Amino acid sequence: MITLWLVLVLASLGMKIHPFLLRLSNRFIYALFPITLTIGSIVGGVTKDSLRQSMISLINHLVLLDGDSISPDRILLLTPHCLQKSDCIHKVTHDVYNCKECGQCDVGGLLGLAKEYGCQFIVVTGGTLARMKVKSAKPELVIAIACERDLASGMVDVFPIPVIGVLNERPNGPCYNTKIDLQNVRIAIEKVINK
Repeated sequence: MITLWLVLVLASLGMKIHPFLLRLSNRFIYALFPITLTIGSIVGGVTKDSLRQSMISLINHLVLLDGDSISPDRILLLTPHCLQKSDCIHKVTHDVYNCKECGQCDVGGLLGLAKEYGCQFIVVTGGTLARMKVKSAKPELVIAIACERDLASGMVDVFPIPVIGVLNERPNGPCYNTKIDLQNVRIAIEKVINK
């Protein structure tokens, strides 16, 4: 706990933090997270999603503080299939290049970013497949797009691979025709490759 506070104080002062301390802090956050969710639900007044958002934001910050820049080809953009328009006939879960980039959903925009920067890009149908794809892709870093629950659990599942989480937008409810602010994904890529 002291290590986490020390890292947060040093980070707020703009000081360089040793990678070992950053990784130790990440481990601590991941270990404490289930306990924090339980306490939050008992105490009340704090939603699980707001706790998850805080965790994702903190981990994103620590990941960006850690290490050197990463080559774009070692970055994996990982997104759920709910970003694809539900009635699209060009399924992208087996091959993202099936996308016709028609602009009806954000998959085409993400594919464009992946091509522009030279990142790997995978669309998955669920958490088990996501973990398998991360394992086979062997990225140095994952930029994952999902809802709070899936991001938080996915970040824990693939640790120690660093993950930057970008929350999707759910104008039609969860898991159906979701959206993403492509500028947020671009900013995340730029921050990682230009550390």
